[in-house]
Amino acid sequence: MFDKAFCLRGIYTFLALLASLAGSGCSVNPATGQRQLTLIGEAQEIEIGRQNDVQIVDQMGLYGDPELQSYLQDLGSRLAAKSERPDLPWTFRLVDDPVVNAFALPGGYVYITRGILAHFNSEAELVSVLGHEIGHVTGRHGVERMSKAQLAQIGLGVAAVASEDFRPFAGMAQQGLSLLFLKFSRDDERQADDLGLRYLVAGDYAADEMPKVFTTLDRMSASQGGRVPGWLATHPPPANRAQRLSEVIAGLPPDQRQGQVNRETYLGRLDGVSFGVNPREGYTVGNTFYHPDLAFALDFPQGWQVVNQKQAVGAVSPEEDAIVVLTLAEKNSPDEVVQSFFQQDGVQRGDRWRDDFYYFRAAPGGQNGAQGPEYVGLVGAVQHRGQLFRLLSYTLDDRWDGRGRPMQDAVASFRTVTDRRYLDVQSKKVDIVTLKKPMTLKQFHSQYPSTIELEPLAILNGVSVSETLPRGHRVKRVSGGELPDS
Repeated sequence: MFDKAFCLRGIYTFLALLASLAGSGCSVNPATGQRQLTLIGEAQEIEIGRQNDVQIVDQMGLYGDPELQSYLQDLGSRLAAKSERPDLPWTFRLVDDPVVNAFALPGGYVYITRGILAHFNSEAELVSVLGHEIGHVTGRHGVERMSKAQLAQIGLGVAAVASEDFRPFAGMAQQGLSLLFLKFSRDDERQADDLGLRYLVAGDYAADEMPKVFTTLDRMSASQGGRVPGWLATHPPPANRAQRLSEVIAGLPPDQRQGQVNRETYLGRLDGVSFGVNPREGYTVGNTFYHPDLAFALDFPQGWQVVNQKQAVGAVSPEEDAIVVLTLAEKNSPDEVVQSFFQQDGVQRGDRWRDDFYYFRAAPGGQNGAQGPEYVGLVGAVQHRGQLFRLLSYTLDDRWDGRGRPMQDAVASFRTVTDRRYLDVQSKKVDIVTLKKPMTLKQFHSQYPSTIELEPLAILNGVSVSETLPRGHRVKRVSGGELPDS
């Protein structure tokens, strides 16, 4: 049964939607020339983007290179100025994430990960992706899908178990910021490709560089056994996109196909960029998680999947029926951390386990009597080098007998690390090498070894393993990042 406050929120949502319908509806989008459902005005669109931007920056973090951040903002702004919505508060951010990804939010907020930045081999390739994401914004794909969702889900809410501390286990490894990423249809993606190509040409860049991006994505997919990353699940296959774009580009006038590439200057900007997962923010050796910057370690149960994020690290059991999570706690003392947890509806304090840790029981629906599974677990806090951490572990009530002991052992394993072998690790870096003589990438890998395998290195450079690279060619290698043995 829904509570009174929830019902009122549903009524207010319904009334707000009716009010919006009075002044909006279907209109022609100037970027696409198509009629489009628009229940969300531009001011609201910008506010949606602004609010989510705060969360993304907080949870993902910005890459700590002011020059690269400025470069991306300047490049993106110049491209967006040539779009059909030049007056949006366009914001371009380089986020500190190793995943090969790019995404956009309504209102002109565009994000490029350092993972995808390292895989581009020219400024024109980067502009291709920026143009694609700008196309999502000018095409209003996000607000159109939100508008359709409003019509389909008036008054519909999502119930949590007492609070966000108790989300369903299924898909925990994909939770977090993935909930913020708008899922676009395949038609949206094709339209964004076409708009991106339009902006690429308008910016005087070589159109032939755009298909190379999707060729790289296709090679990455093939190298992973054909598995497509989650963010590409609703996209057309990369190989199909490369082929379609190549056909479209072939039909352009010659003067539109030619333009800037800016390979050498772009590669110069990549020299020294972090590559892959940054071990300074945490890494695992065996089942032990180490955090060099915060100088602590935690032993998770054997065989559990570790999920490390900016403000939390956790591990999920193979059956996804139990979890152990450590988070930074913004409180003044361990007691405040514990008291705050037990102030949630539906959470019952149990016996003290040790120090500032207690057993608990939680049920969905709080005090409203809703039926559902009950959870049992441990919660507590530890002080470490002037910071507070909350440790939370829980499982289904009928699984405690089998899960309780390894969960207790994990919580109890939190400790300070002083061994420099585990504290002095550094991230991998992209190094740019100028060839003094012609050689294949395989020969290059032998002469200038990388800390990644040969095939990923070939994908990173956009070449084949056996391709002969000319003298003076600039090639990426990856160095550093070695982890201590278990």
